[in-house]
Amino acid sequence: MKRKILCATLLSCSASAFAVSPGGDNCGWGNMLFEGQAGIVSHFLALTTNGTSGNATFGMTTGTNGCSTDGNLTYGGKEMVNLSAILDEFSEDAARGQGEAMNAVAVSLGIEPADRTAFSSMVHDNFSDVFPHENVTAAEVLQQLIDLMKQNEQLEKYIS
Repeated sequence: MKRKILCATLLSCSASAFAVSPGGDNCGWGNMLFEGQAGIVSHFLALTTNGTSGNATFGMTTGTNGCSTDGNLTYGGKEMVNLSAILDEFSEDAARGQGEAMNAVAVSLGIEPADRTAFSSMVHDNFSDVFPHENVTAAEVLQQLIDLMKQNEQLEKYIS
């Protein structure tokens, strides 16, 4: 039973390890207690301290504990959907103009439901640009999608 609890705790903590923590880098008692220390153990203990006591939430609400909600959250990890894993399905959906893979890519790009039809149409209408040759890579497809979205008045808001 203890092993299951430990595994659940580690899994829940690891999900937030790739993002800048809400409230900022210096937010919470865990950061105060382990200030100046480096390494995964120190970061894990600071994260656990902040997560289990709720002090970071309190700090963001009250503006204490070194917390601030002024900055933008960032994400430095991998894309939510690994396009290379669904590239074949995505190309088929792009040719049709709709489908589950098309929807998954739209969701991973943060496109709201109201704009997903426009995204699907854009991809379908520009199929030969998105898939210029048979051996196109996922990175090339993603870059082409971003370039096309920058040129689209309705979809450019999703590209930062």
